[in-house]
Amino acid sequence: MKKIEAIIKPFKLEEVKEALAGVAVQGITVTEVKGFGRQKGHKELYRGAEYVVEFLPKIKLEIVVADGACKAVVDAIVKAASTGRIGDGKIFVSGVEDAVRIRTGETGDAALS
Repeated sequence: MKKIEAIIKPFKLEEVKEALAGVAVQGITVTEVKGFGRQKGHKELYRGAEYVVEFLPKIKLEIVVADGACKAVVDAIVKAASTGRIGDGKIFVSGVEDAVRIRTGETGDAALS
């Protein structure tokens, strides 16, 4: 099993959600987060005063899938979340040792479907 963590722009969430439904993803955890990468924030004017917004709002998606579905899920996120501009985000893939469905006690891949 693989855990896919994707950091994307907030306005791309609906497109990514639809793309993931198209590759049969059963569940997603969505968290509103703040951070920066190469973008390094930006400057804004408010009532004549300039201030720096260091941490930009982003969306973090967490998805656990079977090993065979990982590439399709990553490709779907990349295609749906891309704007071609700086700050589109990142995807991190890591291994998951086990999963347990609390209600039934199912483990492994059976707990994901």
